[in-house]
Amino acid sequence: MDQAPSIIGIDVDAVTDWLNANIEQFEGPYDFALIAGGRSNLTYRLTDRHGRALALRRPPTGHILPTAHDMVREHTLLSALGRGGVPAPRVYGLCTDPSVNEHPFYVMDFVEGIILRDEADAMAQSAELRAAAGGNLARTLAELHRVVPSQVGLGDFAKTEDYVARQLKRWSSQYEQMKLNTIDDGLIERVAARLGESIPKQQAGAIVHGDYRLSNTVIDEAGQVKAILDWEICTLGDPLADVGMMLVYWPEPTDTLRALTDESPSAAPGFATRDEVLAAYAAESPFDLSNIAYYRAFAFWRLACILQGVYFRQLGGSGGGNRGSVDHFPAQIAALAQSAAELLD
Repeated sequence: MDQAPSIIGIDVDAVTDWLNANIEQFEGPYDFALIAGGRSNLTYRLTDRHGRALALRRPPTGHILPTAHDMVREHTLLSALGRGGVPAPRVYGLCTDPSVNEHPFYVMDFVEGIILRDEADAMAQSAELRAAAGGNLARTLAELHRVVPSQVGLGDFAKTEDYVARQLKRWSSQYEQMKLNTIDDGLIERVAARLGESIPKQQAGAIVHGDYRLSNTVIDEAGQVKAILDWEICTLGDPLADVGMMLVYWPEPTDTLRALTDESPSAAPGFATRDEVLAAYAAESPFDLSNIAYYRAFAFWRLACILQGVYFRQLGGSGGGNRGSVDHFPAQIAALAQSAAELLD
């Protein structure tokens, strides 16, 4: 018997046997391909013998923090979102047996469509798509925030209240565990303290994606969201945290700071402005957005902490699918923290 080809993070023979035994409608052998993009959880495209596609998600290789990269949690969430009408991939199965592939993994639909990861991707699409994408992204987020967690089986998924305070504690702790080669001169810690002193009153307890951006969605040729991807840090809490993050991830062509230097499609010409994106969300939402500058500051700070973790893992050889250089990360993390401080001022 020929030995299965090697692919990072996948025991091809064992995973194929599990898929054949547990996933109906699909039939091995499978071709496995690590999908480009992302520096955390690993996502693969699986093609069965009939050319039908699935996606498989597993944690990154190497060191994993105890509360991070929880595949069971992601699977639970996606199963519930399907009942709530949210555009998200359908899940087919979950494996929690470490003897199969070291860590838990789950499989879901591979949603065909357009993913805009950078300006080049954006410019390859029509002017009409670019003009429509921002408003559609915002309206889809408002749709997610209208889902009542208890009505889709997520009432006990996570604590709902005090979201920002809990996030400040969580990411501050993770930052301290992974603080390495920093150049921000303690700014992360000072911004965290300032954010903690002026937390706005939480207006609702909603499903919070946590990393909501254009490059984490699949869209169609009209710029409409077909599926929201990468639910890795989703929880329940303050929906305006998602709005702040969406805006931080939406650079305009004249902006000097890009939250993610390698994933800034909206910096290409022809997209809606941040104000227009925010207005599209406001038109579909009951929330008071007068404190949105605070949530943008919180998003800049939180992203700085997230990138510090990515930087730490990449230097340790346990990053995700994107293996590009991280030499610029310390400067980028410091710039994000500085933007948060300026918004608070």
